[in-house]
Amino acid sequence: MTSTIRNTQNARKLRTNQTEAEKRLWLHLRNDNLGVRFRRQLSLGPYIADFACPSKKLIIEIDGGQHDIQQAYDQKRTSFFEQKGYTVIRFWNNDILDNTSGVVASTQKTLGSSHV
Repeated sequence: MTSTIRNTQNARKLRTNQTEAEKRLWLHLRNDNLGVRFRRQLSLGPYIADFACPSKKLIIEIDGGQHDIQQAYDQKRTSFFEQKGYTVIRFWNNDILDNTSGVVASTQKTLGSSHV
């Protein structure tokens, strides 16, 4: 099985089995709610981005507890996305669950900044 097919299948599984934080943020990102189209679990090269806005070259990554022990892997993914021209912003699960409006506002601010 090729890497592309495997990534596509993994992305589908991730879309089906979203975390509570992913579900909550997706409610605010979907249907062009922020004025741009986001895609969830987007396969980019060998990696899958949690949420991506290709037109603005913005990726939103949501980090849970497992990200404390996989920081080197996350940095490698972030570097790959940045090499492809994307800006990557990260939020912890609890930030989304406890302060959804703040996360959405931060995302809107990033979308409106000149470097995205």
